[in-house]
Amino acid sequence: MVYELFYWPGIQGRGEFVRLALEEAAAEYVDVARREGGMDLLLSALDTEAHPSFAPPFLRAGELTIGQVANILLYLGEQHALAPRTDPGRLWTHQLQLTIADLVAEIHDTHHPIATSLYYEDQKPEAIRRAADFIETRLPKFFGYFSRILSNPEPRDWLVGDKPTYADLSLFQVVEGLRYAFPNAMKRLEGEYPALGGLRDRVAARPNIAAYLASDRRIPFNQNGIFRHYPELDE
Repeated sequence: MVYELFYWPGIQGRGEFVRLALEEAAAEYVDVARREGGMDLLLSALDTEAHPSFAPPFLRAGELTIGQVANILLYLGEQHALAPRTDPGRLWTHQLQLTIADLVAEIHDTHHPIATSLYYEDQKPEAIRRAADFIETRLPKFFGYFSRILSNPEPRDWLVGDKPTYADLSLFQVVEGLRYAFPNAMKRLEGEYPALGGLRDRVAARPNIAAYLASDRRIPFNQNGIFRHYPELDE
């Protein structure tokens, strides 16, 4: 089966969490909107699917169409051994992914704290305040949480069990994105949470992920995605 991933072209965004899972699994997929005529197909699918998604990303897998990142990854985890097969392990991985989704939403809101319909420049003062609080209070809480999972009761390589899951891939993406968006803050913070840097390096070294990162399939970070670098937010 060839998967069809529907997401906006030109940005990593939330679609990147799905791409990383597909790449790690060596699954064959089409990034629909990046092909000629793909945006028309994406917009049409939003209106015509039997179970339409509120917004991209969504994944077409045979007769199934699955929306929401955590939901898509729950499915891919079962299909490609990217999560434990037992209910406790499967649900724990899903819970971690939902927590990552909370973090991603807070990251987005550092540059769009008032409304997504407004330009960044229209809410810049509020963004400066929001980003400062995020760096000082919220990010350490999330980093501390994931670091505890990787360190207690003893150091471990992966968040769940002895194999990487889609939650590890997603946490890798968060660390990468934050290094782009907040390089100064990350230089200060990462030394306090070495377990996260270690996980990031282990994911990056996995053969399928390393090949993907070096390919043109990996869209570069830019100022239109979730992770955006505005120097005034990173002081």
